Amino acid sequence: MSITVVFSATIGYLLGVTTFEITTFSLLIVGGFLVTGAANGFNQVLERKHDKFMERTAVRPLPMGNLSLWQALIFSIIISALGIYTLNHINPQGSFFGLMSKSGAFGLLSMALYVLVYTPLKRISPFAITVGAIPGAIPFLLGFVAATDNFGFAAGVLFAIQFFWQYPHFIAIAWVLDGEYKKAGFKMMIGGEKGKYPAFIAVITSVIMTLISIIPFLREVPLLTLSVYGSVIVFVLGVWFTLKAIKLYQNCDDVTAKQLMLSSFAYLPLMQIIYMLDKFLIQ
Repeated sequence: MSITVVFSATIGYLLGVTTFEITTFSLLIVGGFLVTGAANGFNQVLERKHDKFMERTAVRPLPMGNLSLWQALIFSIIISALGIYTLNHINPQGSFFGLMSKSGAFGLLSMALYVLVYTPLKRISPFAITVGAIPGAIPFLLGFVAATDNFGFAAGVLFAIQFFWQYPHFIAIAWVLDGEYKKAGFKMMIGGEKGKYPAFIAVITSVIMTLISIIPFLREVPLLTLSVYGSVIVFVLGVWFTLKAIKLYQNCDDVTAKQLMLSSFAYLPLMQIIYMLDKFLIQ
């Protein structure tokens, strides 16, 4: 997760930057890594009693007894404060109400939603996926805002791509791990059960994601452009990913869900790399 966050923020920064600034870039990477680590830490503190029921999370430090609750909590508080402090030094002159920089505010919002809303909501309703998609989509936007100090339509496009990508991504994960999630008391499957409905949501959101990804070619987007070559490649990549979701709708089985999950891990960095290469090599 930390690698995905830092990678998305890095690409977002490179897409928005006109003059590369090593200081700003370093603050973004360090701050983003710390905030992500803090969010993960708080998540594990809150879910320490549930993690032991899942094979994937049973080996975490708290279920294993390698850390005490207070050690984990204090560590998470310290790195969250350091992360927000670091992000807040990116373009501090463009602050919200004179309190925080845009980067610091988005970092704080991302962590707060993930820890205070998404994490407890996972045990109540699959709507947690929608809530979790917000902090999950902020890194791409955060990098762009760090480069431009501008939260406009271009940043919104990058946010929307990653936001809708997370539906098929999370649906596939929830499908593959459905038994473990239910055993641990998490309600992660949209509609409650595996079947046509969550698969249909995966298809629809994949289509929306694909269409949004070529908006910079279809219309003028200030600070964000996409050439005809880049748009074709991005569109074909989106169609490929959408076909994986369609296959899940047709088959409704664990094997196809795992294929969609693995495809989601490939799609996001590939799409972001294409955007970056299009800017620096084609335009």
